[in-house]
Amino acid sequence: MRHRFHSICPYFAMFPETFVQKHLTASRFNGVVFDPFCGRGTTVFESLIRGRRAAGCDTHPVAACVTGAKCDPPTLLEVIRRLAELEAECLDWRAERDMGELAEFFSLCFAPETLRQVQFLRQALDWRSDKTDRFVAALGLGALHGESHRSPNYFSNRMPRTISTKAAYSVRWWRRHNCEAPERDVFSILRHMTGYRYRTPPPALRGEAVLGDARDAGSTFRHLRGHVTDVITSPPYLDTTNYREDQWLRLWFLGEKATDRQARGDGRHYGLDSYHSFLVEAWAGMTQLLGGASRIVVRIGGRRLGKDEAMDVLHESLKAGLGRSTRLLDAGVSSRPKGSQANAFRGARPSPTMEHDFCFSVTG
Repeated sequence: MRHRFHSICPYFAMFPETFVQKHLTASRFNGVVFDPFCGRGTTVFESLIRGRRAAGCDTHPVAACVTGAKCDPPTLLEVIRRLAELEAECLDWRAERDMGELAEFFSLCFAPETLRQVQFLRQALDWRSDKTDRFVAALGLGALHGESHRSPNYFSNRMPRTISTKAAYSVRWWRRHNCEAPERDVFSILRHMTGYRYRTPPPALRGEAVLGDARDAGSTFRHLRGHVTDVITSPPYLDTTNYREDQWLRLWFLGEKATDRQARGDGRHYGLDSYHSFLVEAWAGMTQLLGGASRIVVRIGGRRLGKDEAMDVLHESLKAGLGRSTRLLDAGVSSRPKGSQANAFRGARPSPTMEHDFCFSVTG
């Protein structure tokens, strides 16, 4: 049965756990599994389930929170106790009413009492330092917005569950479709989801998830130097999505300023040259972690990025970044991403993005 921690928080541009299972099964190694772009933690968590030590990092706070919650969770009793404490503290808590330029969005996105509870959790949860708070925050991220007309387990008015649509667009859409924010009790939902998730017990092994840059992995994970034998990862796709913009509401819940606008300098790369340079730096950052022999599996993609171009930029960047002998093990597999759940809200349109999977052996 699929472990229920896997889907704590739906996340855009993620590969399935079967992808990780396939490549762990094919590996002849048994060292640490590492993901320098860990996203929602599929590689790290699936590795732990299969008895492999694992670690990962990501520059996105949502990713670090969700991965950390899954790979180093508290006990069920700790979560239940913490939710009771938070609910008691929230009873007499008064929220700040000034929501700034996004006041209309928040007034339509959440019912008044639901918004107050969400605001309380936003300021009360120490998700960066306390693993119980981190787990509660991850549950909150997964329930913050979604298809509330179909499920009672979302806090918001009707929205996609994988991305946060922009405020002005959301307001127009809700008004056009006469959508009202549902009355939802945040703590009841969190208690229900806690029970649901823990029906499959956490794995015995614990992993590591760090809010950090892949380019700094060698210094961040000093204790893993020479111990990583398998890398299973998917770097940000070439000119495909703005992760901070697509997750702006979740970032607000984690304590950042509420803004759904991001400058062009959002970390994306728009040309193969800059993308190649970024990948070289990322692989160089983790080269000290690799053992004498290792296996690297990469899913790479982008708008109008063909398989041959993808293979070339990936292979050349690995050789340049790792400074080791790197050999392509197969011809790779290409596919088109399945239909985005966000399109159920924004209207269906085909994606120009292609995904390509490649596997490499590294020695030296």
